[in-house]
Parts: sequence; structure tokens; C-alpha cells
Amino acid sequence: MEITKYVRRILCAVGVVTFSIGVLQAQSLERIEPLHWWVGMEEPSVQLVLYGKNIGRSEVKITKNGLQVLDVHRVKNPNYLFIDVSVGKDAQPGSYPIELYTNEKLVGKWDYELKARSKGVRTQGVTAADLIYLLMPDRFSNGDTKNDRLQGMRETAVNRDSMYYRHGGDLQGVINHLDYLHDLGVTALWMTPVLTNDMPQASYHGYANTENYYIDPRFGDRAIYKELSDKLHERKMKLVHDVVPNHVGLYHWTVIDKPMDDWLHEWPHFTQTSYKDQTLFDPYGSKKDKDQMEKGWFVATMPDMNQQNPFVQKYITQSHIWWIEEIGIDGFRIDTYPYNDLKFMAEWTDAIRREFPNFTFFGETWVQSVPNQAYFLGGQKVGQDIDTKLEGVTDFQLNYAIGDALNFEKDGANRLYSTLGSDYQYPLPLAHVIFLDNHDKDRFFSVVGEDMAKYKSAMTWLLTYRGIPQIYYGAEVLMKNFSRPDGLLREDFQGGFPADKQNKFMESGRTRAENEIFNHIRSLANYRKKHTVLQTGNIKHFVPEKDVYVYFRYHANDTVMVIMNLSSTTQTISSQRFIEMIDFATVATDIVSGKSGTIPESWTLPSKETLVLELK
Repeated sequence: MEITKYVRRILCAVGVVTFSIGVLQAQSLERIEPLHWWVGMEEPSVQLVLYGKNIGRSEVKITKNGLQVLDVHRVKNPNYLFIDVSVGKDAQPGSYPIELYTNEKLVGKWDYELKARSKGVRTQGVTAADLIYLLMPDRFSNGDTKNDRLQGMRETAVNRDSMYYRHGGDLQGVINHLDYLHDLGVTALWMTPVLTNDMPQASYHGYANTENYYIDPRFGDRAIYKELSDKLHERKMKLVHDVVPNHVGLYHWTVIDKPMDDWLHEWPHFTQTSYKDQTLFDPYGSKKDKDQMEKGWFVATMPDMNQQNPFVQKYITQSHIWWIEEIGIDGFRIDTYPYNDLKFMAEWTDAIRREFPNFTFFGETWVQSVPNQAYFLGGQKVGQDIDTKLEGVTDFQLNYAIGDALNFEKDGANRLYSTLGSDYQYPLPLAHVIFLDNHDKDRFFSVVGEDMAKYKSAMTWLLTYRGIPQIYYGAEVLMKNFSRPDGLLREDFQGGFPADKQNKFMESGRTRAENEIFNHIRSLANYRKKHTVLQTGNIKHFVPEKDVYVYFRYHANDTVMVIMNLSSTTQTISSQRFIEMIDFATVATDIVSGKSGTIPESWTLPSKETLVLELK
């Protein structure tokens, strides 16, 4: 592989590569990954990947005390060396020369850095106390127009009129609007992947990374990502990093020039995954079908990593540990979780937790039933012989249920009731991320036919139900559209780009309806931020009657009552039915309006409206 001009610029810029005067023309050292490491990690060993023309012929020496070579692995491709090293307990931060010799002659040297571990705010975990805001950096805000087009990359087009090209959003743009998110009540930021995605088409979404250790330069660099993390932590907010262990982009440097034949899952002919998750646990399923599901490529441009290969395992795991320590990440969202090797994912989780005990994960499990979803979780044994250690998932079952609840002509309330009633299958229901929409799903304002009453009820449900709520960017200002195709779900946030005529980040730039829903979300989100009852409180719900669904969040000191009229007509709800939850209370306060009064004999709610009451 000839290294791209872009990567050469990176290596020169970070100043990590040096060559001896006597470097041979036939051999060259072009990169080492991980880029650096730390002293004082719980796991003292790390596997370095050295890459360069014919370096597999070289001998390796590290003569400085503190970093010791344990083993050198020569693989089929002579352009690679895999070196196991150990960081000594007494190792000090600093530079450790790695020397390459051929016929006892020094042919190359790399000054490898060991750093001191950070003592700043980091790895707090993402929990039910949080409200996650999901955004796509390319479509949110352009804070640095100088990085919109970069020569040497495979895609240089920037065209905001096209849903397929890059639009120019970046990490600086996100930093510029952190106060907006904080004011809204957001406590955690999840961005779609920010690693280099040097793909010829649709590189904006980030799910086909071509580098494991570099931020896409059209988003910024590692320093600006660290700045984002620090500024979030200053506001007592958290950073969720989107990881993709299952696959990489077709132009990933290890795909262009593979280290070994089994680095990827490859087939005699191109084989795409079947997307049939049930083949993994079907007691009657075939091995061929299971292999295709797990080892088939996600799409033709996303090669499937062979997670049974121990070198691949270390490469993936170390890169994720590296980002946590380097940036101070608080949690991972794991892309396409069911397509990974589950034994590897359990080991991956253990390795990360060994270094960061408070770190949390939630996996994308876009499946069609509660049992299918439960299968991938850790701590349960229903049809599962591997404890994946996964705490939570993106709860697609509740996502389906809330859409049905608001759109069914009758009996929609039972969809929510029965879905939540299946929580007994989950070890940690509070660890699940609940959502109305995301970067792959129809925007919920369109799902409910742009009906404000339905939409407000949905947002009320999201911010009062069990689990970790997640809002997709623009949902708070009524962004809409269906996934036909998915680019329509990924439009720009108006006001985030220099040429925008409207600024939805400002109250004055929003319509009356947009401000109505923005204020509704902000009111509930900030109440939730201050009241643990809506974070970790118990939940009790009642069998729906006349398509009215009532549930309570409660603990020793607080009780919140939520009444959802999901019927197509106005309904009257007797308070007597819920006496087991309200017999202590005399006063009910509407959390949204702030109005208080004695608890009445009944409540009357218009169709599709939801009432949230604090009981005292």
C-alpha cells in the first residue's frame, strides 16, 4: 500500500516518526499504532502494529528501561510487524526509541511515547440520570469553514443541496452550541462516528472508518475533540462515543494492504449479511445461516472484521481503550451489536472495564421482539451461553410501541403496557436507551402526522418513562421527514451554517409551534434533571381502560403520575382507581404548566393529550 498524502501529513504533523541516517531504501517505517500509550494502566501489555515496506524482515530492539519487548509476530504480509510490549510498573512518561535492525544494521527508529494518565473528569458512565442528544456532526453546525474541503481525500465535494454529499458541519460547530444543549436540559452528547472516513461516497455519516486513531480532518482533529470533551465536562455533561467493532470502510488502511489472509471475513463471492438476528439463537437454525448473519458484510463497502482472529481482537480493543483514555469519553454506543462475535464482545467489555470500572455501554439492537432484544444482553441465560456483559440496548421495542400507541385508532395504549410489562426479561431495564427517532428512523413528528398533541405526548412519555431518554437533533424544533431515503432524516440544523437565513438555535428564529415544543421539552427535561424520581424511581402502571394509560414513577420521597389519553376521543379518568398510589397525596401540580390544586375525583383529558402530575 502506498500511504496517502493525507496520512503522511498527519504523521509529520504529530511529530512521531523519525528515521536514522542509514535508512535503507528497501525498508521504511510508516506508522505505529496505537499512536502512544500510558504508564500505570491495569493491563501492562500492549500490542504495537508496525507498518512499512518490508519491515517484517527487521529485528526490533527497545533498550530504554520501562518498555520491554515480549514477543515479535511476523505475519504473511512482510509490511507488518506485531510487537507485544510490556510497560513496566516503574516506567516513567517519556520517549522510548523503538529501533529496527537488518543484518545488525540500524535501518529505522521510532520515538514511541508513554504518557501519564489523565486526572481530569472522565469515564463517568451514562445512566438513567441522563438525557442523550444525538447529532450528526456534518449536519449540525459548521464552526470552521476552512476544513470543509481537503485535498488528498477521496471525497472533496461539499454540497448542502444534496443529501448524499458532505455539508461541512464539524466539531467546532458542536462546541459553539453546547450552551444551547445545556439550556435544553441535555446531559450527554452522542455523535455519529467522528473517526476518519476516507471513503469516495457518503463519507459524512462515519460508519465506514478508514482509520482507528484519527479524527476525520473535515470534523477537526484530536485536540478539538478533547476540547469538546472538556467543555462538556465543565457543564457537567457527558460524551458518548459511537464505536463500530463489526466492520470498517473498504479503504481502511488494513484492508487495502491486509496483514494476513484472515484479517477479514471473506467469502468465495461477495456475501452480504442476511440481517436475520434470529439465526443466532434459533434452536432449529442452520450453521450456514448463522455464519452469513454474523460474518457476511454489512454492505459491499463495509468489510466484516474477523473478530475470532486474536490480532484483530487486540487491534479493535486497544483502539477503543485508547480513545477513552485520550479523550475522557464517558460511554460507548455500539453500532450493529448483533453482528459482532458475542464471545469477543464479552472479552472486549471486560478489557475496557478493567481500565475504566465506571464505563458504560449500550448496543444498537435493531430487532423485532423483546426476546430477540434480551438475547444480546449480559446477565441473563435465556437461550444464551455467553454472558455478553452488555448492560443496555437501544430499545427498539418501545420505539415501535410508542408509535403504535399514538397512531392506532383503538387499543394503542396496550402496546405500551404490554411492552413495558415484558421488562422481566431484562436484567437492567433502566440501562436501556429509549427514543422516538434517530439517524436511521423516520422522524417522529412525521410518524404522528405532524400532530402537535400527539408529538407533545410522545415527548412527555420519553422524558418520564423508564430508561435513558435520547433525543435526535432537531426533534425539539419539529424537524420532519421519512426515511425515503435516510438522507432525508439528516437535514441540516438551520442556523448552524454561515449561509442560513433562519437560526433555530435562537427563540427569535423559531416559529410559535417550534417554540411551543422546544419549551415543552426544556421544561420536562430540566425537571427530570433535578428530580431523581424520573431517573431511577420505581415504575408502576395500570391496565389501560378506554385507551387511557396511567403510570407512576415513585420512590420514598416523590411520586409523579402520568396520564396518557391515547384514545381518539376525550376521556374522563377517575382518581379512585389509582388510590393505592395516590392515597397519601392531597395536592397535584402540573409539571409543565406549574398549576397546582387538590386532587380531584376525576380528570378529563382531550384526545392524545398527556398530563404529568407531581403528587404531594
